[in-house]
Amino acid sequence: MAKKEQKKIRVGFVSLGCPKNTVDSERMLAQIAQAGLLITAEPDNADVVIINTCGFIAPAIAESLEAVRHAAECKRKGTVKKVLVAGCLSERLGEKIFLEVDGIDAVIGLGQRESIVQIIRKTLSSGGSATYLDKSPQIISDDRTRLLITPGHWAYLRISEGCNHRCSFCTIPAIRGKFRSKPRELVLAEAAELVSAGVVELNLIGQDTAYYGRDWKEKDGLARLVRELARIDKLSWIRLMYMYPAGIDGKLIEAVAESEKLISYIDMPIQHISDKILRAMRRGDTKDKIQRLIENLRRAIPDIVLRTTLITGFPGETEREFAELLDFVKWAQFDALGCFKFYPETGTDAAQMPAQLRDEVKQQRLEEIMLTQQQIAFAKNKNRIGSKLTCLVDFVDNSTGKGRFYGQAPEIDSICIIKSPALQKKRKAHTPPKRFAPKPGQFINTKVVGTKDYDLLVEQI
Repeated sequence: MAKKEQKKIRVGFVSLGCPKNTVDSERMLAQIAQAGLLITAEPDNADVVIINTCGFIAPAIAESLEAVRHAAECKRKGTVKKVLVAGCLSERLGEKIFLEVDGIDAVIGLGQRESIVQIIRKTLSSGGSATYLDKSPQIISDDRTRLLITPGHWAYLRISEGCNHRCSFCTIPAIRGKFRSKPRELVLAEAAELVSAGVVELNLIGQDTAYYGRDWKEKDGLARLVRELARIDKLSWIRLMYMYPAGIDGKLIEAVAESEKLISYIDMPIQHISDKILRAMRRGDTKDKIQRLIENLRRAIPDIVLRTTLITGFPGETEREFAELLDFVKWAQFDALGCFKFYPETGTDAAQMPAQLRDEVKQQRLEEIMLTQQQIAFAKNKNRIGSKLTCLVDFVDNSTGKGRFYGQAPEIDSICIIKSPALQKKRKAHTPPKRFAPKPGQFINTKVVGTKDYDLLVEQI
């Protein structure tokens, strides 16, 4: 009689946080799959549940802890055997996370990502809890061989790790360490691997992508890197994310202006515009520099789409500084803008600053900024009606599709809702409805015919 086949270990995986975390999740998932473990779509019913957490700001920490508590509750009910906590919150809290949630079996730091399979097996065979933490995560991750959790035609490409800026409100340097550029050869190899697997859009990420190469004393490192990436056949779009304004120089602007693959999209978190607040944030920028940069970008690249991120309610932000910020938002006319309330994160200098604002003041200012930006975004959308756009199709059902033009980054920006003109015409009786023809990953020509809140309504032409 043949020996009974051993039951495969079922692994549930919950990925939270930013795109950098997504890449870490994809790398761990690939290792799990390669080891022959079964990745289940039902994390509430698994032998092992891994929660890859975010630990950046209070809401992200709360979301991560809620996911961990849910997994621990499933363990108490008997539907889950082991709970493993990985990612930034593990790195930030370390063993203290055991005090936050009862039932955690292992806490895994960022530096232990490549050991995930061994940790899973060891945890399943162990009766106690364990920690797998490095004192300082100074690795430069090799992100090749990933199991994408994004659609197969676009992916994140991490080009650096850590941060040197030491902004007074930020926990990232304490969590992910000093800035390290990923070797150019490794970035290009990973990009080629992704494109060979069907990726047509690469979104470059890091804590500050504009700083790429500067830890090697290479001033124009990012401009050189993107020019080399643009030589990869079958790669259509290269998108630049997370660039500090101070690092966006003439060489980089020239590269964006000249390259067809390097799309006219810049994501540059500025956080504030008041010189007083920028100094308190330790941002290294000034109002004058930021305004001149925006003017230079629009002069050199007329079709540029600009995204930014702001913080309101920072300690010492009076009505005067807030009014200055609001006036700047109206002047800058960003295509997309995200805003956060200031959170006094433990361990940051800003948390200890005097003149902390009440939460209701922060909330009111946040709402005012976002309402102002909404009016700007809606007006920009209205102005696009009648224009023609090339869209990358992300999703298709029977009658419509969803996609993006170059000015819409995946997951954070608005989308294009795509309809085929053929579907608008009356069909003959007794004939089945026509399906939406384009496929995910395909580029199509469209015309903007309307808007729906932040989204564009387009027809294929």
